[in-house]
Amino acid sequence: MIWSFVCHFALRSPEKRLKTFSANAKFFSGLIIKAMGLKLLVKNKPADSEKFLLISNHMGFIDIMMLASCTPMVFVTSNEMRETPFLGLLTEMGGCIYVERRSRTRILEEMKTIVDTLKKGFRVVLYPEATSTNGEKVLPFKKTLMMAAAHAGVPIQPVVINFRKINGEDFTLKWRDHVCWYGDIPFATAMWRAATLKSVIGEIEFLEQIHSTPEDDRGVIAEKAHALIASKFVPVKGVPVEEQPPAEMQADPT
Repeated sequence: MIWSFVCHFALRSPEKRLKTFSANAKFFSGLIIKAMGLKLLVKNKPADSEKFLLISNHMGFIDIMMLASCTPMVFVTSNEMRETPFLGLLTEMGGCIYVERRSRTRILEEMKTIVDTLKKGFRVVLYPEATSTNGEKVLPFKKTLMMAAAHAGVPIQPVVINFRKINGEDFTLKWRDHVCWYGDIPFATAMWRAATLKSVIGEIEFLEQIHSTPEDDRGVIAEKAHALIASKFVPVKGVPVEEQPPAEMQADPT
C-alpha cells in the first residue's frame, strides 16, 4: 500500500497511474490470498490480450482479491466505499472507478467514465448486483452500467465465483460468515473471521462472452448475463427451503 501511495504522487499521468495501481492490486492480492491459505482455481481464462467488461457475482472482499490476482483490472465500486475509513484508501490505491449508487442523476457521467476506461485498453470489473451477498443466490442485475461494454465496443465477460471448500469442508452456513461480507457485518469482524481460516478453495470460471450493441435491449442483455452466472453458481448449503403454497394457490403463469 505504501508503494501505491508513492505512485499516486510520483505518476502524473492518470492513465499510467491507473495501470500501475491495477498491477499493484494484482501483485498484492496474490500475496494476501496465499497468506490466507486460499487455493485459487481458474477455468477458461481468456488471453491477456482480450479486453472486456467483466461482470461477476459478489460475496465480499475475498472474491475481489481472487479476481484482482488473476490479471490487472480496474474495479467499479461505490462512493460509499470511498467514504469508508481505511477501505476508501485501499480502493483509491487500487485505482477503482467510483459510482454514486445513491443517485440516478449521474448515471450517464459514470457510464462515460467506464466507457473511456475500457477504450483505453483496461479490463473493467463491474458487480451488477450492486452489493455483496450472503451466498444464497445471485441477486437481480442492475442494467444500465452494463451497457458500457457496447458503447466501448468490447464484449461482456460473465464470471462466476464459487467457494468449493473451506477448511476441508463444503461451503455451508457454518463457514458462510467467514468468507462472505454482507449486510451490517463490520469490516474488521469480517477480516478477523477470514484470518482464522486454515484453507479455502475458491474458483473463478469465465463463461461465454456476450456481444452487444448500444441499440440492444439492456434488460435482455442483463437477463442473459444473470442466467449464465446463476446457472453456474453453487449457493451456500444448509439454507432452509422456503415453503411453497399449495398448487391451487399458486398464480397461473399464463
